[in-house]
Amino acid sequence: MSAASAIRLDDVTLGYDRHPAVHHLTGEIAPGALLAVVGPNGAGKSTLLKGLVGTLKPLGGRIDRGALKVREIAYLPQAAALDRSFPIDVFDLVSTGLWRRRGLFGGLSKGDRATVAEAIASVGLSGFERRQIGTLSGGQLQRALFARLALQDAAVILLDEPFAAIDAKTVSDLLELVARWRAETRTVVAVLHDLETVRRAFPETLLLARRQVAWGPTSEALRPERLLEARGMQEAFDDHAPVCAVDHAA
Repeated sequence: MSAASAIRLDDVTLGYDRHPAVHHLTGEIAPGALLAVVGPNGAGKSTLLKGLVGTLKPLGGRIDRGALKVREIAYLPQAAALDRSFPIDVFDLVSTGLWRRRGLFGGLSKGDRATVAEAIASVGLSGFERRQIGTLSGGQLQRALFARLALQDAAVILLDEPFAAIDAKTVSDLLELVARWRAETRTVVAVLHDLETVRRAFPETLLLARRQVAWGPTSEALRPERLLEARGMQEAFDDHAPVCAVDHAA
């Protein structure tokens, strides 16, 4: 893992088909930050992660990743984005976390296999190595995906609703892994809905509702009046919203 740079957002607007979903966002994600992104449904939270990882180009403004390369960012989309019918077992799924270092068609050495086994054990899935992912519970699958993330050795980790619809024990175990990532000075940005989890485990929060409502210490960002302001805003994506001019300098 190389040293992470701060990620700076300068008046960033993101959207689809030139219609804005996130408006004029400005702020900095410091190296080693543990940042929660919260807000109502349709507030642009997933859109923001796509902008950070580089799969969505800003309609306006600029995302400055400094010396950080896009390949140094690990991204876990929502669980619904994974095809669970794909014929792959837990060991092979987790081993894909080594692709950045080994290449898509690189074979696994004995040491690599031991590393994959350790990652699987670290999330409590020893004995599940040859289970097909389609047979796993939601919590078991999320454990496997976190093991894959751990192997990517990324400086920045983006998580989109990583604890949705999984059991409390799995949430607790995965939060311990997130805490270890932070102790290793990795940057973690997570879209979350459970505000108690945010208050307990995430020191910094971005409250988003199309626009930035608050960004700072969690206790300040989640003050009742700010949550009320966020709830009152319209949905982020509006088919009738004004078309944005594309900023080709972004």
